Amino acid sequence: MSATSASPSSAPPASVRRAWMAVLARTPRADLEAALARALQDIPPPTYDWLRPPEIGLAMVRGRIGGSGDPFNLGEATVTRATLRLRTLGEAPAAVGVACHLGRDRRRAELAALADALLQIPEHHAVLHRTLIEPFAAQQAAKRAARQQDAAATRVEFFTMVRGD
Repeated sequence: MSATSASPSSAPPASVRRAWMAVLARTPRADLEAALARALQDIPPPTYDWLRPPEIGLAMVRGRIGGSGDPFNLGEATVTRATLRLRTLGEAPAAVGVACHLGRDRRRAELAALADALLQIPEHHAVLHRTLIEPFAAQQAAKRAARQQDAAATRVEFFTMVRGD
């Protein structure tokens, strides 16, 4: 079953959708709620039906010895997931939005699934991408760069000296 809303020719590439879903999964609920409300103020509120209402469960987290060795079960993490279908008028196929994130926040999963579905609709995509995805992606990239810079400051370079030849 396809999770896209439009015909295959106008559907976003899987890599593009994967990228915006990753941004939505990392965005805090308050930020997502405020940005989505601002983005949707000029259009009628979308209505939708639940295909899978927000539900909380556990996912096994796997690790690898040394980062590339044998895999092992590290432990379990709490995740919330949701799937909804936008109601449409006329002939247009309904968009299906999916969300999954770490934690136990049902509302956040609902908002992310709604944003995912709306981003698949060509007439809303540009505005939503500009107001939702781009600012949050930039914010997350800045945080990631700051963490990397902090970690790099503690890096120790080792070298070997050759004793007399």
